[in-house]
Amino acid sequence: MNNVKRAFKYRFCPTDAQAAELSRTFGCVRKVYNLALAARTEAWTRQERVNYNQTSAMLTAWKKTEELAFLNDVSSVPLQQCLRHLQTAFTNFFGKRAKYPRFKSRKKSRKSAEYTTSGFRFCDGRLTLAKMSDSLDIVWSRPLPEGAKPSTVTVSQDAAGRWFVSLLCDDPTIKPLPDTDAAVGVDVGLDHLLTLSTGEKIANPRHERRDRVALAKAQRRLAKKAKGDGANRCKARRKVAKVYARIADRRRDHLHKLTTRLVRENQTIVIEDLTVRNMVKNRSLARAISDAAWSEFRSLLEYKAQWYGREVIAVDRFFPSSRLCSTCGTLQDKMPLHVRTWTCDCGTTHDRDVNAARNLLAAGRAVSACGAGVRPQRSSPDGQSAMKQEVSRCEM
Repeated sequence: MNNVKRAFKYRFCPTDAQAAELSRTFGCVRKVYNLALAARTEAWTRQERVNYNQTSAMLTAWKKTEELAFLNDVSSVPLQQCLRHLQTAFTNFFGKRAKYPRFKSRKKSRKSAEYTTSGFRFCDGRLTLAKMSDSLDIVWSRPLPEGAKPSTVTVSQDAAGRWFVSLLCDDPTIKPLPDTDAAVGVDVGLDHLLTLSTGEKIANPRHERRDRVALAKAQRRLAKKAKGDGANRCKARRKVAKVYARIADRRRDHLHKLTTRLVRENQTIVIEDLTVRNMVKNRSLARAISDAAWSEFRSLLEYKAQWYGREVIAVDRFFPSSRLCSTCGTLQDKMPLHVRTWTCDCGTTHDRDVNAARNLLAAGRAVSACGAGVRPQRSSPDGQSAMKQEVSRCEM
């Protein structure tokens, strides 16, 4: 197995000169990206396609103009990288995997710059970026793999004003875990974040609710500030961002611990293929669903399973896991959300979430036996869900 590429992210404290240089770089990256996107959009209206090589030539020409001569003041590596990112965005658009690329906003877009090996020097734990004389003061919260050589370095600043550096390198320590016969079905929810087919329920920490008062107070203060780029409004905006950052950090830390535990303990993990994008349109539940971060949970689970040789199976979202008796297989006609326990005609009393997790596990095993894996929902011409077809074929 080839070594896994892994990004190690750290906080760092730039000097005033480094912060000014990086801020200039962020601005130039945004400017070049928007110019290239405008050029490609204009060509698109003429039914022409502009590729990366052409935008790279445009960048050379822009640097020679008096108006854009300031692009020469920063390293050329992040500018070239942003053109590659734009090329990737268009590739995903033409492949129907993403929407049309959008312009970067000075206030709302993520501030970041990516450096390849020609744009930085890493030696003895000291990282020095191009156009800088001093190395970055990085807080090494965890060690890099022994002998690691970063292939790319990404510097970013979040809305709360925190500076981060991400080093992408091979991690030889990531290897498949020993095989096990353990398998688990996972039903996500709001009262409990996760319910496992073993009967275990994992509480929902409700990270956003814990800071809701502080968040509301910071947002009220921001709303009272005069519109524009005034210093007071910027300070108020940053205080709001700090509250959001604290919530997101706690949520991410909790999800990392949960997904790591599930991957270590189980060979097969079965989840439900939920459409969270549509579910958050429910105004009554949107805040709670967003705080639960079901999409992030699935994303973390899938890449960790791939790292460690585990299997994640996503069951079709239309599979009636809550209405199906896991004991006798009887399907109930209706199962409103307020019904948390119910008794089947066979006499078995079910906890709604535990029953759903057990049904997901059984359906996932059926899909796995037929050679299926993680996949998006798809339907047959007669409208029957793919999951139901797979299960029916396995039961024949």
